[in-house]
Amino acid sequence: MTSLAQRPAEVEAPKVRSVRRPERRRRRPQWMHIPLALCALITFFPFWAMVALALQPGKSIEMPGSLLPRDVSAAALYDALSSDRVLGWAVNSAVYSLVSVVLVLLFASMAGYAFAKKRFMGRELVFWVFVAMLMVPGHLTLIPQFILVSEMGGLDSMWGLIVPTIANAQAMFLMRQFIQDIPDELIEAARIDGAGEFRVYWSIILPQTKPIMATLGTFVFLWHWNDFLWPLVSQRSPDNFVLTVGLNSLQTQDTPLATTMAAAVVTFVPTVLVFICLQRFFVRGVMMSGLK
Repeated sequence: MTSLAQRPAEVEAPKVRSVRRPERRRRRPQWMHIPLALCALITFFPFWAMVALALQPGKSIEMPGSLLPRDVSAAALYDALSSDRVLGWAVNSAVYSLVSVVLVLLFASMAGYAFAKKRFMGRELVFWVFVAMLMVPGHLTLIPQFILVSEMGGLDSMWGLIVPTIANAQAMFLMRQFIQDIPDELIEAARIDGAGEFRVYWSIILPQTKPIMATLGTFVFLWHWNDFLWPLVSQRSPDNFVLTVGLNSLQTQDTPLATTMAAAVVTFVPTVLVFICLQRFFVRGVMMSGLK
C-alpha cells in the first residue's frame, strides 16, 4: 500500500457558476392600447365640442364641420369673462367650494380623531350610524334638508348653501381610518408633557394627517364646484347662483350658444387646474378609498 504522501493529489474540477439569464419582461400586446385610446377619445369629445363651439360666435352649427373650426374668435370668451353675472357666479362657486373644504376637513378630522382614539359609550354604534349614512342616496334627504334650512331662514343665502354640506360622512370615515394608524405613543407623550386635548389634536394629529387632508381637500373641492342639485333648490336669486346653476339658467334666456359654451369653458378650467396640480393626491385618494 502506498502512503498518503505518495498518492497523487486529486485535481478538483473547476466549479462552473450558473449564470442566470435576465428574465425578459412580458410586454403587453399593443392592441390593448386601442380600446383605451377609444375610451379617451370618447371622453374627450364633449370637451372638444364645447371649446370648438365657444370659438365660433355668430355662426350656424353644422355637424361635423363645426367641430373643426377654421375661423376662430375669442369674442364669446371675452363676453363671458367680462359679464358681471358670470364673474359673480364664479365668485359664489369659489366661496362655496373653498369654505366647504375648510369646514369639512375641520369637522371630519375632529370626528375622525374622536372615533379613532377616544373611548366613550356608544362609540361603535354612533360610528356605524355615520357609515350607514353613506348608503342613503342624497336625493332622499333633499326634501327634509330643504325644510330645515327653510325653517332656519337660510334659503337664498350663502350660509344656507354651505352649512348642510359640511357634515360629510365619507370624509369622516376616511379620516378615522387614517388616524387609527397613528401610534398612541405620540399622543401619550404629548399628554405627559402637559398638552391638552386641543393641543394634541392641533399639534400631533393634524400634522400627521396632511396626506389624507390633501386628498380629501381635492375631492371636496371638486364635489362642491360641480354641485348642481342643492344650489338649484336652495338659491332663488340669480345673484346667488353658482356657476352650474347659472349655466342652466342661460339656456332659458336668449343667450347665444357660443356664449353659453364659453361660460362652460370658464367653469371647466378651474377643475382641470386643480386636478393637474393635485393629481397625485387625487389618485392616492382613489387607492386609499378602495383599500380602506
